[in-house]
Amino acid sequence: MTVNDLCRRDVDTVTYDQSALDAARCMRDRQVGSVVVVDAHRPVGILTDRDLTVRVLAAGLDPGTTRVSEVMTPSPTTVREDVTIVDAVGAMRAGRFRRLPVIRSNGHLVGILALDDVLAMAADELAQVGPLLRRESPHRWIGRQT
Repeated sequence: MTVNDLCRRDVDTVTYDQSALDAARCMRDRQVGSVVVVDAHRPVGILTDRDLTVRVLAAGLDPGTTRVSEVMTPSPTTVREDVTIVDAVGAMRAGRFRRLPVIRSNGHLVGILALDDVLAMAADELAQVGPLLRRESPHRWIGRQT
């Protein structure tokens, strides 16, 4: 399975010249914890709700005048849409993050892969294993009396 099969195509984005307040309102309105910062359809940063808390509010900055470019994480790790889920999760583990912007070969943003989506897919597949094992297993288990 590739990233293309699982990523969400409806990506919440902002531009680096928008205010932190605009980004926070976007996150609130869309009920998401992060936005991808784009320039001409290419991801140039990522901004999370934690970034807003730590880098804006806790730092005493004015969210209305602070630009996204000042508080975003620049040059986010991205993954191409043809990469396997296993490789994408490996990149997440190595970088210790939960979301990866997904790009085409031309660098344009096409989606976002969230660890939560990967875990939900894995849980669904595991849930199917139990009934399969019960159906395919012999009635008598080794060492078990019936």
